[in-house]
Amino acid sequence: MKILVPVKRVIDSNVKVRVLADGSGVDLGGVKMSMNPFDEISVEEAIRIKEGGGAHEVVVVSIGPAKAEETLRTALAMGADRAILVETEDHVEPLAVAKIVKAIAEAEQPGLIIVGKQAIDDDSNQTGQMLAALLGWPQGTFASAIELSSDKARIAREVDGGLQTIDIKLPAVVTTDLRLNEPRYASLPNIMKAKKKPLDKKSPADFGVDTAARLKVLKTEEPSGRKAGIKVKSVAELVEKLKTEAGVL
Repeated sequence: MKILVPVKRVIDSNVKVRVLADGSGVDLGGVKMSMNPFDEISVEEAIRIKEGGGAHEVVVVSIGPAKAEETLRTALAMGADRAILVETEDHVEPLAVAKIVKAIAEAEQPGLIIVGKQAIDDDSNQTGQMLAALLGWPQGTFASAIELSSDKARIAREVDGGLQTIDIKLPAVVTTDLRLNEPRYASLPNIMKAKKKPLDKKSPADFGVDTAARLKVLKTEEPSGRKAGIKVKSVAELVEKLKTEAGVL
C-alpha cells in the first residue's frame, strides 16, 4: 500500500507572530518556518506504518512557494520515500489544497491519505474533510490511534465524551490529532541524504486548479492582553460577579 501525506510550511510554533503595521496579515520577514506540527505527526505515522510492514511507500506533497522544498526535505529526512512540490506564490485556501491533493491521489492511487487535522497558521480544520468528500472516500477525523488490516482501518478518535472507535474501509482519509504519536527527529546523515533526493515539481495549472483567493481578510490584529484576575471571598460573591460583571449567568 502507498500512503500519501500532505505537509504545509508554516511559521514555527515557537516563534511569536507579529502583525503587520497595516493589519493586512502577519509579518513573515526573517521568521523561522517549519513543518506544521500536525503534519509532522502525519508523516511520523505514515513512516511507522511502513516500518511495520503496512505500506511499501510514503509520498509527501506540499503546496506553496519554492521554499516549501525545505519542508519536504525534512519529511524525506524523517523517512518518506518521495516528495512532490506544487509550487505557487498564492495563499492557497483549503478547498484548492483539497482539489490539488485529490488530483495527485488519483494519479498516485494511495491506499491511505493521512492529513494533519489543521494548520497552526489558519486553524481551518477543513482540508481533510473536503478531500474525503471530493474523493468520495471514508474518513476518520481527529485520530489518536490507527490500526490497519487488509481492507480497513480502525480509528480511535477524540470526541467530547472521550474516545470513539470506528472502522472505515480503505482507501480512506485520516486526519491526525496531537496524541497519535511523537514525531522523530531527523538524523544528520538522513538530512544530508534528503538534500540530494530529487523532487517532483508541479504547478496548480498542471491539475487545472485555480488557487486565487476566494476569501478576503479585512483586518488582522493581535489579541488583547489578558486582564488580571481577582479573588472573591465566597461563592455568593462569585455568582454575583458572574451575573453583574461577566454577564454569563
